[in-house]
Amino acid sequence: MPQFAMITGDVTYTPGDGTPIEIPRVRIEVALQPDSATLSWDAGDGVAAVTAIPRIQFDDYVREGKITMTPQ
Repeated sequence: MPQFAMITGDVTYTPGDGTPIEIPRVRIEVALQPDSATLSWDAGDGVAAVTAIPRIQFDDYVREGKITMTPQ
């Protein structure tokens, strides 16, 4: 079952070996796995954005208040 959250601080992901990209401060859908978190959001103009980050990084963002879990 998906969970939802708000990006409330500086949260980034790194595609491949590229430069970190900031996730906009929007509502996201979160799917948690033991080793990763998949985040998806509306990137505008009907485009969906999706990335996966290590679970430990996701948990750090939540602990630091950069991602705030919200009710559905």
